[in-house]
Amino acid sequence: MATHILLKNNTMPTDNRPTLAIDTSTAFLSIALEHQGEVRLFHENVGTKQSEQILPKIERLFKEAGITAADLGCIVYAQGPGAFTGLRIGAAVAQGLATPFDTPMIGIPCLDAAASLPPPSSCVLAATDARMGEVFYAWFDTQNHIRLSDYTVGKAVAITAPEGKTPTGGIGNAFALADKPPFDGQTDMPTAADYLKLARSGRYIATDAAHAELLYVRNKIALTAQEQAQQKAKP
Repeated sequence: MATHILLKNNTMPTDNRPTLAIDTSTAFLSIALEHQGEVRLFHENVGTKQSEQILPKIERLFKEAGITAADLGCIVYAQGPGAFTGLRIGAAVAQGLATPFDTPMIGIPCLDAAASLPPPSSCVLAATDARMGEVFYAWFDTQNHIRLSDYTVGKAVAITAPEGKTPTGGIGNAFALADKPPFDGQTDMPTAADYLKLARSGRYIATDAAHAELLYVRNKIALTAQEQAQQKAKP
């Protein structure tokens, strides 16, 4: 099991310094900067151009707010599950901004962010498009801030409600798919501003940049890549 080195207070700093949030878990580039009570948001479908646009868009938000990376009190990032390449881009940029100034980082699971969008309910399904005919999903009791299941990837049709629970709704872009989950749901997705709100809740721990991690649920993908590398190394 990985060892986490946590900051002293383990939560978002409360010194009113600016906070940056980055979500690159989908084709959207979503960046939010909170400073002096105002949230500036860039949220746009940029497709495969996230790596090209992320730093210029962050710099633009900094310029508008009159700050630099050194002024940040915290950086919030989408932890996954989501698009593998996008997540790595977002996390790498967040770590690059945080490391020189020892800025704390808070990772927010993407399904938690989706689940936070509807009004609080006792059994909501957060489900997002995982490609390859699958979805990422988890069940939540957002009234009591409890996750009712593991973070999972699989066929939407195979999703079942937690034992003893009655589904109260669903949220996420998986509900826009032809093969959507067998429950009623909305197709809304979070922006980086929603990640800021969750970070402020105090329910997510802060780490230093060196120990910021991503959340993957497709273990077989990593195994397959390793197997392919081993095959290539054989004479």
